[in-house]
Amino acid sequence: MAEEKKTATVKPIAKAAVKAEAAKEEKKEAVAAPAKKEEKKAAAAAKKEVKKEVKEAKKEAKKEAVQKVAATKVVAKKAATVKKAAVKTAVVAKKAEKVQAKKAAVKKAVAPKKAAAPKCSVYVQWNEKSYNYDDLVKIAKDVWVYDLKQKESDFKTVDIYVKPFENVAYYVINGTENGSFAI
Repeated sequence: MAEEKKTATVKPIAKAAVKAEAAKEEKKEAVAAPAKKEEKKAAAAAKKEVKKEVKEAKKEAKKEAVQKVAATKVVAKKAATVKKAAVKTAVVAKKAEKVQAKKAAVKKAVAPKKAAAPKCSVYVQWNEKSYNYDDLVKIAKDVWVYDLKQKESDFKTVDIYVKPFENVAYYVINGTENGSFAI
């Protein structure tokens, strides 16, 4: 009998242990279930937040695109305005040229014509020698370039005085340089 009592006491303890263990499992599941629910809620909230951010990003992108299109339209309008202004300026310039051409034609028609200067040739002849104006100027220019080592483009004016008795021509070039050469 003593052995039977031991078995009988062991059985309720084992049952109690099994019950306690089952209770622990239930507690774990009860604790884990809310945690899983909270995780699902957090995931759903995060998902909503991401959707909201994506939506806002799309709105911002759309606004930027609209602004770019608007800016492009403004630039195109300004370019068109500038082009129209350039065309108008060109038209006004052409009209001004035509008016000035007409004024010039009227002035030309109204202005009295000046008498043409008579062509004149001067020759110096002495002791079987003969020099004309062009010959003397050419000699003076040669003196300027070759003897005085100056540029031909700097030769602006010349005054020539011929003394046939001395066989010499005196010159004054550009009002400052003077000298003579034999003729």
